[in-house]
Amino acid sequence: MTQSPASPLPAPNERRKLRESKSLTQAQVAAQVGVTRETFRSWESGRTTPRGRKGEAYATFLADIEAERRAPAAKAAATATTAPARTRRSVGRRDSAPLDRGQERGGRWGLPAATAEAGGSPSPAESPKGATEAFDRLYTHAAPGLVRQTYLLTGRRTLARESVERAFQFAWQRWPEVAVDRDPVGWVRAAAYEYAVSPWHRLRPSHRHPEAPPADADHRALLDALLSLPSSYRRTLLLYDGVGLDLPETAAETEATTPAAAKRLLHAREAVAEQLPALAVPDQLHRRLTELAGAEKLQAPRSTLVRTEGERRTRFWTRSAIAFTVLIVGATALTLRTAPTRYEPIPAPGSMITGVPPRTGPGPLTQADKKLRDKLRKSTQSSPHRLAPAAD
Repeated sequence: MTQSPASPLPAPNERRKLRESKSLTQAQVAAQVGVTRETFRSWESGRTTPRGRKGEAYATFLADIEAERRAPAAKAAATATTAPARTRRSVGRRDSAPLDRGQERGGRWGLPAATAEAGGSPSPAESPKGATEAFDRLYTHAAPGLVRQTYLLTGRRTLARESVERAFQFAWQRWPEVAVDRDPVGWVRAAAYEYAVSPWHRLRPSHRHPEAPPADADHRALLDALLSLPSSYRRTLLLYDGVGLDLPETAAETEATTPAAAKRLLHAREAVAEQLPALAVPDQLHRRLTELAGAEKLQAPRSTLVRTEGERRTRFWTRSAIAFTVLIVGATALTLRTAPTRYEPIPAPGSMITGVPPRTGPGPLTQADKKLRDKLRKSTQSSPHRLAPAAD
């Protein structure tokens, strides 16, 4: 069961780059499109899909900027699309060696760059069988690594598996949008991370006690150092030094500005190096993160179960919404049926009030009441004398 997007849009990280290329703030674009800054922020991060006239205006705005960028160098863009090459940049140190395409998009844990590289992803117009196969290929390649990454983010194995499972269920519901995304793994990763760091998990009974730590002492120390960081710092550190994203992509996925993401990264590195001085070098930190992620044998459920559970959950909430709507309609109809159709007008001041019940209270005694009173009075006179205690 899938949901089609209202209008085609670039990937969330590309939306941010397009806006920043024009040196525009979120508030400026939100005012131009006609929505609030909070709504525009959720559009740009990909959490909600723009719809209606305002969504079309936002899509046109992005299309115009993208056309301006591609016009001067169309041939160079086509060449870069066939053989892209990026370098991972570090803050405060020299550039590291370039990553290959699979590691670049999927992260340094060997995830696929896109569904097309995992065997091809169908367009939204393809058959449901083709969409199912493409989703299964994406899940097979990405799910194990995402579970390990999410474990480093939360320190809980069960929550890591649940987060990745929910993220793929959400991706299957919106598969036409995910299938044409430039980085479907990043789309799922962002959804999994958002679910994993939700503060509502603290209210669950299973989260009142910590899970068993790793067996290795070095791994326990690193995991404790990661969990001592704020969630935003921990997520930035894992995306940059663990997954291998560059700084603008890390900032876009964490919904922060690039300078703010750089500051978070530096503070997170300093906090980890303060507890573990041997990890002051970023390359050593990346190596230890990879070892910690690989030490946990975390298995993700089969893609068939994820799709089936996602469809079952969608059907349940759809039927619940229909039942709730029917209940509201029935209650409204019953209210209209039983409501009075005519109301008595309010009497004017000083007018005679009619229909008031008779006044109640003590009144004159009837003949029967008088007989009963006389009888009670006589009976008290013929009663035996009361006994009074006497002193010995």
